[in-house]
Amino acid sequence: MTVQVAPSLLSADLLHLDRDIESIRGCDWLHIDVMDGDFVPNITYGPGLVRALSKVGIPQDVHLMISQPARHVDAFLDAGAAIVTVHVEADVHLHRTLSHIRKRGAKAGVSLNPSTPVSALEHVWDVLDLVLIMTVNPGFGGQAFIPGGLAKIAQCREILDRLGRDDVLLEVDGGVDLNTAPRVVAAGANLLVSGSALFSAPDRAAFIRQLQAL
Repeated sequence: MTVQVAPSLLSADLLHLDRDIESIRGCDWLHIDVMDGDFVPNITYGPGLVRALSKVGIPQDVHLMISQPARHVDAFLDAGAAIVTVHVEADVHLHRTLSHIRKRGAKAGVSLNPSTPVSALEHVWDVLDLVLIMTVNPGFGGQAFIPGGLAKIAQCREILDRLGRDDVLLEVDGGVDLNTAPRVVAAGANLLVSGSALFSAPDRAAFIRQLQAL
C-alpha cells in the first residue's frame, strides 16, 4: 500500500506561504482545513485561498469543517479543489452531497469525528472516494493523538477490503508525527495529514519522504 502525505496548511506561516509550500514539494496533496466558527470553534479559510493555491501545481484536499457544507461545496469545486470532504455530523443529506461532488469530477470524502462510529457510513460506501478519520477533536492544530482512532481505522480498512474498494483513500488527521504514523499505517491508513509535526521538522522534505516510505 502506497502511503500519501498531505501537509496541513493550518500549521504553515501565512506571511510566508509561498516559501512554506516550496519547502514541502514532494507531498501528494495540500490539506486545506476550512472552519466556520460554528461547526468548530475556529475560523480559517475560504474558496479564495483554494483558488490562489490552484496555481502551485499540488492538488488540494479540502476538508470542510463547517455547518451545512452542501451550501458551499460548489464554491470550493469552482475554486479548484480536487477532493472535498464533508463531515457526516454536519450534513443531513450526505448521499446527495457526495454524489454531487463526484458528478462535478472531484473526489468525495466523508470525515468522522472521534466520537462518531464507522457505522455512520453504512449507506454511503458506494458514493465516497475518501474516508477521513479524525484522531483529534477538530478545530485547532497541535493537539495530541487520540489512540482510540486506531480501531476505527482498522474497522474502515476491513470494510473497504470486504467491499473491494481499494480505490478509496483512508485518511487520518490529528497528531500524526513520526511516532504515531507507523501505528496509523499499520491499522490501514494510506493518506496521512500532518501539520505541526511536519512544519516544525528541520527538513520538511525528508519528513514527508519518511512518511511516504512507511
